[in-house]
Amino acid sequence: MADVARTAGVSVATVSKVVNGRYGVAASTLSRVQEVIDELGYEASLGARSLRSHRTNVLGILVAEFEPYSTELLKGASAAVGATGYELLAYSGGGTGGVGWERRYLSRLSGTLIDGAVIVTPTVVEAHAGVPVVAVDPHTGPSGLPTVDADSFAGAVQATEHLLGLGHRRIAFLGGRPDLESARLREDGFRHAMAAAGVPVDEDLVRVGGYRSETADQPTHALLARDEPPTAVFAANDLSAIHVVEVARSLGLRVPDDLSVIGFDNVPESALVTPPLTTIAQPLQQMGAEALRLLVDLIDGKERPVHVRLPTELVERSSTAPPRPR
Repeated sequence: MADVARTAGVSVATVSKVVNGRYGVAASTLSRVQEVIDELGYEASLGARSLRSHRTNVLGILVAEFEPYSTELLKGASAAVGATGYELLAYSGGGTGGVGWERRYLSRLSGTLIDGAVIVTPTVVEAHAGVPVVAVDPHTGPSGLPTVDADSFAGAVQATEHLLGLGHRRIAFLGGRPDLESARLREDGFRHAMAAAGVPVDEDLVRVGGYRSETADQPTHALLARDEPPTAVFAANDLSAIHVVEVARSLGLRVPDDLSVIGFDNVPESALVTPPLTTIAQPLQQMGAEALRLLVDLIDGKERPVHVRLPTELVERSSTAPPRPR
């Protein structure tokens, strides 16, 4: 403000009035000060703004790390924020999460930098932040916080029924992280579809993949190196499904001729792998946009359902086919 005042030839108090939209400034002075503000690129700090008005008009989207899933959610939130009058701050601790990471992040940002937060896959849903919070796919499922997620159970049923419909019976399930409710629902959906089709689940073909290529590597090798390997693998997310394709190729297996693979999420990478991955699409960008709009409604005191669950759909590409006779 002192720089603006000095350049415009006015007092700091006058600049303050202009910045905060107060009365008592002549039109010519107002015009001059605004010109200098534009010329110097002046912007009031968020911290100072919040101290004056108790509002920053900034919403946070907090993630443990930026990876394909959270990045798609961020795209949706970013597209939706323009119509709200708010700005969006994306914040990550660089993958240093652990249980309770969202509490640490919120304590740094709430009250001075953001008016509310969307938290992606929080570990603790009873986070008392002092600002409104919406959770996307919380670890333990819908609980104390307003929540947005996709129908993991129904999506897993769709994936399994797709493989069954192609004629597969030896179907492996490469699950997600045991601490995530969505991962449990995907396994439940897999088991439900197999039981409904009268096909017993071979428990030796059910492994924990952990949603990452590095954690999925050993169980994938164990599945595919069996004397009687599966003819299809349903991986609980796209990143582990893509790794299954890569491991299969390294072992001399052709996808989908020797092995069908289906994933879950429909992140952009799923369409780029060779062959392009059949998957269950979560409406990730829509989830991000819906979480952002729900957060704005909470801040404004509007009544909204506290749990929004969006549907999934099957996206057929080239990584699944009927099993070859053996």
